[in-house]
Amino acid sequence: MKKLSLILFLLGCSFVFGQQKVDVSASSIKWTGSQISGKSHYGSLKFKTGNIKIKDNIVESGIFVVDMTSLSVDDLEGRGKKSLEGHLNSDDFFSVESFPTSSLKINSGKKTGPNSYDVSGTLTIKGISHEVSFSLNLGNNNSADANFTFDRSKFNVRYGSGSFFENLGDRLILDDIDLEVSLLLR
Repeated sequence: MKKLSLILFLLGCSFVFGQQKVDVSASSIKWTGSQISGKSHYGSLKFKTGNIKIKDNIVESGIFVVDMTSLSVDDLEGRGKKSLEGHLNSDDFFSVESFPTSSLKINSGKKTGPNSYDVSGTLTIKGISHEVSFSLNLGNNNSADANFTFDRSKFNVRYGSGSFFENLGDRLILDDIDLEVSLLLR
């Protein structure tokens, strides 16, 4: 399984100057969370908006907004799916009613290869912002993908976290959340 972490980014394979928008209906975010026992769950989130600015083949800036109300658990069905989605939306985790969006603001990018960039930005979840960095890879047909991991404890997502609670045993939920982001730019 690829490592990744919250939320979101960008680029097209044609090095067009200026602003490019994310096709939110054709782009995706897959999240994975794991317990110390090795058990994990995965699901998806949708973008609300997104754009990126590329000038002289350099990622200059961008902003991606994720619709947290779209949070879905994709490895369960029925009551288990509904129960876990409700719990993840609650104040134990992402407080979606109070914070219906999360965002990633790209602050800078550095070209590291013919189709790859190191990107730095600010991830905001539950109104709390922290710096993140990740690699962005360009594909064909104005596509891009990025994998990264973020530490949920930095965003006050406490439930089952060893950063906040002791003696959780095999109920401990790891703080790292992996994200796989696929983008289509237009």
